[in-house]
Amino acid sequence: MQDLWTIQDWKTAYANKQITLEGLVDYVKTFNNDNHAWIEIASAEQIQAQIEILKQKDVADLPLYGVPFAVKDNIDVAGFHTTAACQEAAYLATTDATVIAKLKSAGAVVVGKTNLDQFATGLVGVRSPFGAVKNSFNPEYISGGSSSGSSVAVANGLVPFSLGTDTAGSGRVPAGHNNIVGLKPTKGWFSTTGLIPACRTIDVISIFALTADDAWSVASIMQGYDESDEYSRAHPANVPTHFSKGKIAIPAQLEFYGDAETEKAFELAVERVKKLGYDVETIDFTIFNELAQALYNDAWVAERTVAVEKIVNREQAHPVIAQIIAQADKFTATDALQAEYNRAVLARKINLALQPYDALMVPTAPTIYTIAEVEADPIVKNSHMGAYTNFVNFADLSALALPNAMRADGLPSGVTFIAAAWHDQALANFAQIWQAETALTLGKSTQTYSKTMEIESQHAVKLAVVGAHLSGMPLNFQLTTRQGTLLKKAKTAASYKLFALKNTTPPKPGLQFDLAGQSIDIEVWEIPIARFGEIVAEVPAPLGIGNLQLEDGTWVKGFICENYAINDALDISHLGGWRAYIQSLQQNTSTSQVKEIGGVSV
Repeated sequence: MQDLWTIQDWKTAYANKQITLEGLVDYVKTFNNDNHAWIEIASAEQIQAQIEILKQKDVADLPLYGVPFAVKDNIDVAGFHTTAACQEAAYLATTDATVIAKLKSAGAVVVGKTNLDQFATGLVGVRSPFGAVKNSFNPEYISGGSSSGSSVAVANGLVPFSLGTDTAGSGRVPAGHNNIVGLKPTKGWFSTTGLIPACRTIDVISIFALTADDAWSVASIMQGYDESDEYSRAHPANVPTHFSKGKIAIPAQLEFYGDAETEKAFELAVERVKKLGYDVETIDFTIFNELAQALYNDAWVAERTVAVEKIVNREQAHPVIAQIIAQADKFTATDALQAEYNRAVLARKINLALQPYDALMVPTAPTIYTIAEVEADPIVKNSHMGAYTNFVNFADLSALALPNAMRADGLPSGVTFIAAAWHDQALANFAQIWQAETALTLGKSTQTYSKTMEIESQHAVKLAVVGAHLSGMPLNFQLTTRQGTLLKKAKTAASYKLFALKNTTPPKPGLQFDLAGQSIDIEVWEIPIARFGEIVAEVPAPLGIGNLQLEDGTWVKGFICENYAINDALDISHLGGWRAYIQSLQQNTSTSQVKEIGGVSV
């Protein structure tokens, strides 16, 4: 097995019989724990038990057949211990967490439980009795936390994806420090049943991967409403699937704590966003900072205290963790209620501030420290890591941490794109473009990004438009005001005719299937399912919505026309599309307005 494989690489290797399921046993035996990434590496028996189950299934039904993955050790995996990095809290899990069960059902194999900041309280990866997890690029530096081991396992190529958790940035900071992707989902999209909570009201299970494609593949399997999780939510059907506003926000007040290298890396990111065609605007970051500070400096810290003290005595916790949760002693129940009221006010202001933009781009972390620096100043240095992460879960936002640049000192520096709740797919689609543009290597490898999939939506409809709904045309607003996004310009199959209909306002074409026809220019838009009916309801006779075949052989919904309407319509098929027809009319109008005076055209 090579040193780094994406999910697709693993699948291809199995398909080509380059590897076998049984080979996983010997592969996992090669793992060492010199970087403190692991708390429990899977035994041969644990691997074999999973393999025996897979052998009874049809490979064609297993999108993750034999793909190994690692799990943060605060998430239950049946047959493995769960410790949350506290030996006194350890227990042998007898049931898989909901997301683990889904991944196993898809064919994935758990190869170990990873180290973390104890009870997922920290953004540095050093607050563990199992050792400080070392950065993938320089072992003297922090890996980031709390999902430290999970990020390092992916960056070093041991597994193509892993699970972490994210309450204040634990699924993003380690991604930024290790040159990988960190998907922080919308709260409630993935079930948290089987997770030891840090802050129950805002915890999410997160994904680390080498590419946005892999992260989305895993997310598509993990997602879904779960009755057993009281914070689970059904995915709405009214959100956009792509960026469409053409604007990215960045903080007006940027803090790097004197780190010129991270500052330069972020400046590169700003220029890259502009190169990709987006306007970049600064926004006042005061309210973001205010909400971020509430996580550890307000009554909210009591939620961590509740989570820890349900499991162990305070004295049994890591000294830094014990110090943090002890802060709850100074708050009252009325303080907790007031903290929630303040959170709601700030969260509303943040969401309103972000409405004009496709996303907010921030440094994933403002700087990076050595392990020694953090151990010497554990509270302050940790707080610096959350400068651009702490507010996200509080404000109910989605986020995707992406590789950005390699610093002059050889350490990676990432950026995070943050959007409204349920805009996860829009972030993932943009991430594919971003990773292609950065051309960075994946994790610690020499391999670069290559797109492996089209990110399909389960909550949207592809709609082909041929006339007045085209970009720039009079009825295009009916799509854009319904959160529709343009996927691509395309052509129909070579079996359609286009007619200019009479007596329509604004002027409209009629498209009909005809074996003697040709390819017609169209646009394919993606419309949220919940808004699709509104568009259909506005379609006047003789037009309707039917099925339309594209030049590549695929079928989508599209505008078609009743037979009776073309009897007195003008066949404009030879022009190839409605836009060309409109241009021909404009040219004819201009020609007809030319006058001759004394034999000279004016």
